[in-house]
Amino acid sequence: MGNDEARMTNAEGMAKPERLSSFEHSSLFRHSSFGFRHFPVLNWVDNPLMKLTEVAAPDFDLAMTLDSGQVFHWERIGDGFCGAIGDRPVYVAQHGNLLKVRDGGPPSPARGPRALPRIIAHYFALDHRLAEICASFPEDALMQVAREFCRGLRIIRQPRWECLATFICSSMKQVAHIRQISHALRRRFGEQRKIDKYELYSFPSAERIAGRSEKDLRECALGYRAKNLLATAGLVSSGEANLEAWAELSDVDLRAKLCALPGVGAKVANCVMLFAYERLRAFPIDVWIERVLREKYFPRARKLTGRRLRAFSETYFGEHGEMTSEEHARLRFGAICQRRAGEIMFARSESKKNSALTSLFIIYRALS
Repeated sequence: MGNDEARMTNAEGMAKPERLSSFEHSSLFRHSSFGFRHFPVLNWVDNPLMKLTEVAAPDFDLAMTLDSGQVFHWERIGDGFCGAIGDRPVYVAQHGNLLKVRDGGPPSPARGPRALPRIIAHYFALDHRLAEICASFPEDALMQVAREFCRGLRIIRQPRWECLATFICSSMKQVAHIRQISHALRRRFGEQRKIDKYELYSFPSAERIAGRSEKDLRECALGYRAKNLLATAGLVSSGEANLEAWAELSDVDLRAKLCALPGVGAKVANCVMLFAYERLRAFPIDVWIERVLREKYFPRARKLTGRRLRAFSETYFGEHGEMTSEEHARLRFGAICQRRAGEIMFARSESKKNSALTSLFIIYRALS
């Protein structure tokens, strides 16, 4: 990334008092994992005392991406978001086709302004040519709706252990519950980080989780998932499950390795393959995506097996033309909002359910 895409700039103006009042009384202020205290909350983008690095971000919607159900720990702060990329605390806000970002910790070769744009671009997959990928979608009504609904939505490149552990915890849980679990694990077992006055926590390592008891994990609202997370953490920390080495495996072998881990079934394995390994054909199918497939593509089928649905998904929504692996991976960008789709459908009337299902299916299958 060139210097014209990443330069240090002073933002202008101060945050408006009325914005602070509403923010301080929000549930985020009271319950977030960032350890807020009662001091003024600044809008970093408009604060002349804060230096923010600019990163070019065309065809990108930051809020939609972070709120789509792939990651669960980012919190809205003023006009932007705070979160951790690995163990690095980051603030990021979007202004048009620019991201304005800042990280915590003293300057160093690994944490300086030149490293930060690369980290941000990699994490949010800004290198993927999203417009070209969207243009390659099948020409049907569903995909047209999805393309509009998911404009700017990208697949986040997640750390492998963090992604695996998070989706083990996600089984039979809604997005709000997964966020609570993620924050609880971070607060209790992660390492504290700071970005200016704000405190946040990295996701705990497999070694840290493996050293706790099942009772400790249950106190983070994991329920029966605590046993599975503890067992998988033990396998990963011992090296028996080498998540990094598994990156060299074929899709079939990688899925088999993942499914052999406690708490990992086909759905979780496909999520991890997609979000942590960028595997092109991984297509998680949960109850909502299955319903969309049945209602929209097989409305008259009386008997429709899971195997047939998977085969259909891997061919119809799979490779298109001469796309590179980069572009093909972006087609899966729709998978991100699958959980949000379910929540939307519950909240809407019957007449609007098909629209929500359609849009959210694309959220799920634009990745294939």
